Amino acid sequence: MYLDHAATSPLRPEAFAAMTAELTAVGNPSSLHTSGRRARRVVEESRESIAALLGVSAGEVVFTSGGTEADNLAVKGIYRARRNGDDSRRRVLASAIEHHAVLDPVQWLGEAEGADVSWLAVDDLGRVRLDWLEKEIARDPDAVALVAVMWANNEVGTIQPIAEVAALCAQHGIPLHTDAVQAVGTLDVDASIASSLALSGHKVGGPHGVGAIVLHRGLEVESLIHGGGQERDVRSGTLDTPAIAGLAAAITASMGDRDDRVERLRRLRDDLVARVVHDIDGVTRNGDPDGSLPGIAHLSFQGCEGDALLLLLDAAGVECSRGSACSAGVPQPSHVLLAMGMDPVGARSSLRFSLGHTSVPHDVDRLLEVLPAVVARARRAGSSR
Repeated sequence: MYLDHAATSPLRPEAFAAMTAELTAVGNPSSLHTSGRRARRVVEESRESIAALLGVSAGEVVFTSGGTEADNLAVKGIYRARRNGDDSRRRVLASAIEHHAVLDPVQWLGEAEGADVSWLAVDDLGRVRLDWLEKEIARDPDAVALVAVMWANNEVGTIQPIAEVAALCAQHGIPLHTDAVQAVGTLDVDASIASSLALSGHKVGGPHGVGAIVLHRGLEVESLIHGGGQERDVRSGTLDTPAIAGLAAAITASMGDRDDRVERLRRLRDDLVARVVHDIDGVTRNGDPDGSLPGIAHLSFQGCEGDALLLLLDAAGVECSRGSACSAGVPQPSHVLLAMGMDPVGARSSLRFSLGHTSVPHDVDRLLEVLPAVVARARRAGSSR
């Protein structure tokens, strides 16, 4: 039973068809001959469809190798461009619950390039505190190079007040970058409200290794990759036509069935949470119960080690995660849960069950068949240490 869609979601049939139609076709999209122009047409039609679905112009969509590259390009590229324009702009404000694709570049800017980093506090539900952001901006708005707040958290699923964050940034002319990797295809994402926005293919049922960043016209960004000048000279490199076609097809399909899928996943998620809490003592739900992604159920199991639960469930044929797949195997409590006020012991006792477009009621039924015994075994193992 696959319950880890937030890490990667199975390839949608529409994406598979779009990719396979291009895999045997020849042509570099930058070439001027017939094959090159044909490949370029596929790329540009894909760009146009993605842009239309996100409410921006096609020229604002820049293709990348995935969400991590898109986040790095935004964080480092916008910061450097802003600092180069005015050396006093060295402040970076980022929420404390960002994905490591934002968290680590921000931290790196502080260590390697002298950025003045401030981490924005969140409440116990994982929502960024607008009063904290307002206070940080007011301290010296002219020195702020960038604000980074994700659209929805990848671990606990809490949806951020991104419209309010964008409005605060706009008042002071500060660029806002938002990691919308978990939001695109599930939430109503209007990319025009932020200065830059990152998305990833494999989170929406598209291929791995492809993503995009929306960069608004007029936003200065320093390139991280230099070469042939592709993608507005912001991101050089030969474009992966089959992957881009698959990305566009996946996003189009996910937008097309979004309403029905969201309602179905919300019912499945609520059923999962209710049954786990009813059947097992000492379980608490993390995140905002009234404002979270419909497919994420993040639960803490008192007296258990999350890694033990994960491995025992895996042995029983149920796949889930502790949190971000990018942090898998790192024996540390989640920075997201710690930022929400949870103690390290509680943070290490948590699991994320995430549902997606292939999820069915039997997945939840199977989880409930094995989970009580798994939790009991994990608790016995913990008490014997």
